[in-house]
This record gives sequence, structure tokens and C-alpha cells, in this order.
Amino acid sequence: MKKQQLKSLLLLGVLCAFAWASCKKDKVTAAGPQEAPIRPTTASSNAYVTTLFDFNPAPGQFTNTGLGDTTAAKGTLKTDQGLVSLGGWGGYIVVGFDHTVLNADGKTDFVVYGNAFAQFAEPGVIWVMQDKNGNGLPDDTWYEIKGSAFYKDGYTRNYSVTYTRPACDTCSVPWKDNKGNTGVIQTNMFHSQAYYPIGLKTNTYTLTGSLLPSSNINMDDPTYITSASFDYGYADNTGGGDKIDISSAMDDKGNKVNLKGIDFIKVQTGILANMGWLGEQSTEFTGAADLSLLK
Repeated sequence: MKKQQLKSLLLLGVLCAFAWASCKKDKVTAAGPQEAPIRPTTASSNAYVTTLFDFNPAPGQFTNTGLGDTTAAKGTLKTDQGLVSLGGWGGYIVVGFDHTVLNADGKTDFVVYGNAFAQFAEPGVIWVMQDKNGNGLPDDTWYEIKGSAFYKDGYTRNYSVTYTRPACDTCSVPWKDNKGNTGVIQTNMFHSQAYYPIGLKTNTYTLTGSLLPSSNINMDDPTYITSASFDYGYADNTGGGDKIDISSAMDDKGNKVNLKGIDFIKVQTGILANMGWLGEQSTEFTGAADLSLLK
């Protein structure tokens, strides 16, 4: 082969390799970031949450009882008839669906059940997560549902409370928040068990989330204490359940997040308050369901 022909073939090879690499690069760029996988609804899909991923109660009058333990938490799956207390502020439960709950434009998408009734609500903050990495675990980003208390004085994001094991099992549980405030989860005569979670090995633990204002609580008459509901957007806030629109999810800056659907929800006690003989304000969770699958 002549030297000139060899040079031409080598040059042609280099140009082809460059063109192939450029085309491959263009294809990757055009594809963009990978979208979160959607787990489709099938004939066997359950309308209700089916998996308990985490239960971390705050100290409270039902903690360490049959209404505030893991067994009670599991009882809220596949139904709206279970009942678990999340304890004082920050206590939470994380559950998941067996499919992706889709975000339907202009409609509410899922419902969270509690035991609120007229003149007495114990609102809990609702968080949602899409399984973006597709591993079936709630280890992606939580987004808070923006409820009506977002616009009220006393609403605080990035709030945290550290609870300390008390000197005795029946003693009130001390707490200190990240604003320098202190107080106790007050024990009462109706519940004599330990309020600090007995399963914890550490003498302190910290819970973090959003604090809701306690201004809806009225203790003017100590014999008839009321706790009015917020307008919308919280768990254990409305009798019969609270319907939630996925489109109301927001990021850590308060900006709207566009989610095609969600796979997991977290419900967390939102108010830090003692209500006299009624004990601490503690959100109750009885289940959650995909509205598109409810008959």
C-alpha cells in the first residue's frame, strides 16, 4: 500500500471515530436526566398504604402503650381503621404504597386518616416522597405539603427538639428546642407508664421538622379545652380524613415542586403544646389511601 493511501485511511478512521463519539455525546445530552420510575397501578394494587418503613414516636401519654407502639403502627396498613399515636411534637410514621400515586391535575390525590372531630384536631405535618432512584425505599427527598398554617405566625421550618430521658420512668420528659426554649412533656394521672420511648438506648434524641402554631388551642375553660383545625393541608385535622393534592408539595425554600406522583408519605406531629388534663398535643394516624382507587 502506498504511503499516501495509508495516510488517507488513517485520517478517515480518526474522523469516523470523532463523529461516532460526537453522535453518542449528542444522544446522551438529548436524553436529559433520568425520570423517576412510575410503579403502575394493577388489578391487585391496594388503595391503602401497605408497608411500614419507620415509626419514631416522641414522648407522650400513649407512647409505650398499645396505642403508641410498632404493633399499633402496623395496624394502620391496608385500612383506615387502625390507630397509632405519634406522641408529642416531631414524632412520625413513614409508610408506602404498593404503586405510585399519580398527581392528577386539579384534583386531590390521596387521603390521610386520623381521629379528629368537631372542635378538636391534632394537626400533623404531611411529607411526600417519590421513589426517584427506584430502589423501593424512602431514601430520596422529602417534600412538605404546604398547608394553610404556612402563612400564620408561629409556623417554623427547620425546627428541632431534643428530648432527654427523665430521672424516673413516671417523671415528665424534658425538652429543649433549637431556639433555646425548654419545657417538658407533662405526665398525667391517667397514664402512668414511661413516656420516654423504652426502646431507645440513648438518653437523648432529636426530632426535626416543621412546627405549626398552637394558636388554635383554647384553654380558657380548663374543663372544656378545644383545638380547632387548620383550613387545609394537615393530617388528623378534619373528621373523616384529610384529602391532599400532591401539587401542594414544596421544597426546602417553599417553592412548588412538580411531582408526577409519590410512593411514600410521612406524617409528623406538628404542634408542641401541653393541654392540661388532656396531656400533650399528639397527632394520631389511622391510615392513608390513594383516592383514585377508593370505591
